[in-house]
Amino acid sequence: MVTRPRVVLIGPPGSGKTTAGEALAERLGIAFLDSDQLVEQSAGRTISEIFVEDGEPVFRRMEADAVRRALETHDGVLALGGGAPMQKPVAEALHGHVVVFLDVTITDAARRVGFDGTRPLLAVNPRATWTRLMQERRPTYERLATHRVDTGGRDVKVVVDEVAALIESESR
Repeated sequence: MVTRPRVVLIGPPGSGKTTAGEALAERLGIAFLDSDQLVEQSAGRTISEIFVEDGEPVFRRMEADAVRRALETHDGVLALGGGAPMQKPVAEALHGHVVVFLDVTITDAARRVGFDGTRPLLAVNPRATWTRLMQERRPTYERLATHRVDTGGRDVKVVVDEVAALIESESR
């Protein structure tokens, strides 16, 4: 029997991948896994430290390896870092999975993450950087997603209800 995530969550920073993913996993009685946490655990360092000490290309290789392993071994809810789907190996590995794009506006994203220094790609001019990243990433998120859920201004329970209904429709 092949092990695969029940659902993979993708989207920009502040879209609610971790918050909604944890709540969804709890509701479904399955495990939650975050690809960023996998990278940090395997490296023994934070993502910010990896970016500063080794650079983004090293982080992206570590991230792609972590995502591919998780797609083959995790059977719960899997949340990917915002940039993970931009990598060709990750995008190809997502084929055939239930992928939900959690969409959000910059206003809601800023309120959720505060654009502090813990996110290396958003360290300088975070609002402009987030907007540019989203413009670059949106077409990929939309292409890879089997479903899109808007999380902006919505309670986590409402988002989880919608994602759970989409997952249920996939298993019929």
